[in-house]
Amino acid sequence: MPSDAATPPAEKKTPVEAVGASTVLLVRDGDSGLEVFMVVRHREIDFASGALVFPGGKVDPGDADPGLCSRCGGIPEDRMAFLVAAIRETFEEAGILLARPHGGDRVIDPERHERIAEKYRAALDVGDIVIRDIVEAEDLDLACDLLVPFAHWITPEWQRRRFDTHFFVAHAPERLLAMHDGTESVDSVWINPAQALADAEAKRRTVVFPTRMNLGKLGRSATAEDAVAAARATPVVTVLPTVEEVDGGRFIRIPEAAGYGTTGELVNYGSS
Repeated sequence: MPSDAATPPAEKKTPVEAVGASTVLLVRDGDSGLEVFMVVRHREIDFASGALVFPGGKVDPGDADPGLCSRCGGIPEDRMAFLVAAIRETFEEAGILLARPHGGDRVIDPERHERIAEKYRAALDVGDIVIRDIVEAEDLDLACDLLVPFAHWITPEWQRRRFDTHFFVAHAPERLLAMHDGTESVDSVWINPAQALADAEAKRRTVVFPTRMNLGKLGRSATAEDAVAAARATPVVTVLPTVEEVDGGRFIRIPEAAGYGTTGELVNYGSS
């Protein structure tokens, strides 16, 4: 996905393959109305360093495992991989594991959740274990059915690093504490979408173009329930941004049908 400073090359080259990735908009109702959990990327991370983003990351080979979710029968393995990656990344980056005891109807209770996080989160983050190890050891069932498709963005073809990113929205389980991991992300916040956009406009925070667009889309909902319901009712249209050179700058164009209320954004020359 593009940063604001991204500029297409003068000569067209064969695009690199986009790597699968998942991102989660974890929402709740707070004092300021609808709030979404966001993290601040470590400045040494090679993508969106220092930016305020939704938790997420690349799909791992072990994520395409239909045995991790008993309520996901019939979902193709490639689709399953994005759902499992979304839950794994939410656990790694936000400390929230969307899972139920096997055969149960409710997500794991806060006490058990805290114990699981203390025991497995760091090991999962560094790759010493995979998500299946946690599911089997704790007799869990990943709650992939709680993830609702929200958006689908593919990094523009001129970029050297490209991602095929599926965004999901989900209710934050009550009484579970979300917290950044301290490695890939160095800070975290529950924030109203309008406030995050205002902070970006005032340059108090760095928020890249796709994140701004999805904050605006999310901010149309007044409550967490509204946000999830709106996502369920709205078909996802893939966004593959293009850039057009115009007087005074360049225009990052996205499909009008994607439902962002805009066809893109003008970026002035020399801006960052």
